[in-house]
Amino acid sequence: MYFDMQALSGEQRSKLMHSTVLPRPIAWVGSRDARGALNVAPFSFFNVMSGDPPTLCFCVGSRDGRLKDTARNIAARGEFVVNLVSAAQARRMNVTAIDFDASIDEAMEAGLLLAPGRNVDVPRIQDSPASMECRVRQLVDIDARRTLVIGDIVGMHLIEAAVTDAERMFIDPLPMQLIGRLHNPGWYCEVTRAFQMATPSVAQWRQMQQDGVARQYLEEPLSPFAER
Repeated sequence: MYFDMQALSGEQRSKLMHSTVLPRPIAWVGSRDARGALNVAPFSFFNVMSGDPPTLCFCVGSRDGRLKDTARNIAARGEFVVNLVSAAQARRMNVTAIDFDASIDEAMEAGLLLAPGRNVDVPRIQDSPASMECRVRQLVDIDARRTLVIGDIVGMHLIEAAVTDAERMFIDPLPMQLIGRLHNPGWYCEVTRAFQMATPSVAQWRQMQQDGVARQYLEEPLSPFAER
């Protein structure tokens, strides 16, 4: 089925995007306002954009025609922390998604343990499996209703269980027990199973074609192939 975005309402377009680009990692963003008050909120239109320089981005929407606290805070102070969300922290994350008044401390409402940042004046969530300290690279206005935040990652905190070899930067994601965002209303998933699939070189692919196994490679179900 084809959807012409120009023929859809804003609500329809939003539903379509939320329900098809899945799963999405969750940026659990900590920021401070101009006075120093802390705000914590989750955003799932998020991902890393570059490994070197280490860069991430996420999109902050508006509510009642006004940009959300996170966007205003980041514009005011130029720094923030992105925490990833484990299954154990899912309900606490969900509480910080409640539409509290700007004067309410979401971290306190959710009972979060906080630890100071090293390179930014924003605390990280202590029990998050991974926290990235960031400074703003660019803020992009989208139709005066959303802000795309592009940030440089200046430091990362990672749980010890995920680091298998710090010198060679070998990281095992499974101990982080991360969750991802699915469609509305309120669907999520857990990262519980991994499979490895190396990309063949040109020479290897040509050899597979010559040996007559390329078609099998393309058509065989993933699970049996991945388990061999």
